[in-house]
Amino acid sequence: MSRDLPEPALIDCQGGLHPSAVEGFHLFNARQYWKAHEALETAWLEEAGEIRHVYRGILQIAVTYLHITRANYPGAVKVYQRSKKWLDPFPEFCRGIHLGELQHDAAAAMAEVLRLGEGHIGEVNLDLLKPLVWEKTGQEKRPRTSSP
Repeated sequence: MSRDLPEPALIDCQGGLHPSAVEGFHLFNARQYWKAHEALETAWLEEAGEIRHVYRGILQIAVTYLHITRANYPGAVKVYQRSKKWLDPFPEFCRGIHLGELQHDAAAAMAEVLRLGEGHIGEVNLDLLKPLVWEKTGQEKRPRTSSP
């Protein structure tokens, strides 16, 4: 496995979520996919553990959905494929995030994109872009505060 890919033996699905990830989840569910990407990218870059790859995979699904809303077929296909390599090593439920459901929903949206093809991606029913489901674990990390 590439050094950059999640290492299954090191995956820790207990513990809290980065505050920027939680912000990204809210933005994702508000269909503000670019802003969700930005917040999740912050979480991915600041997180040291394997969970960072979950944030990376979710941000790529956000970008996939953005491409779908903009009728960018090549972008949607390319970024969706990338998201899978980050999320596939993780269990269906990790740190309160329903990853299995997210992956199922994204696969259904992409199946429709592929069925319609590049010339008709603008016809995708955007109701297929389902929200991300997660549960508070009670262990969310507090935002960093700067000292005076």
